[in-house]
Amino acid sequence: TKLKQENALLQAQLKKYKTENEALRSGHSASLAIMKQNADIALRNLLTVITNSQSSIKQLVSGAESLQLVAELLKSIDKISEIPDDGQ
Repeated sequence: TKLKQENALLQAQLKKYKTENEALRSGHSASLAIMKQNADIALRNLLTVITNSQSSIKQLVSGAESLQLVAELLKSIDKISEIPDDGQ
């Protein structure tokens, strides 16, 4: 009788542990799915930032090139506007 009671107790504990194990596995799977979803969102945001940064850099380079052209034109105007000295 004592062994039957102990066996029943052990069977109940085993069932409880199996249930806990399943719950933990299920929770672990859900956590992994959420982490993957968060990583995907972070990746999309990072790619958006990269694209916007590249666009800004291209605009900055284009603006610098325009400023360089203006500087060259100003140098030319200086040379063009110089009045030659006739010795007078």
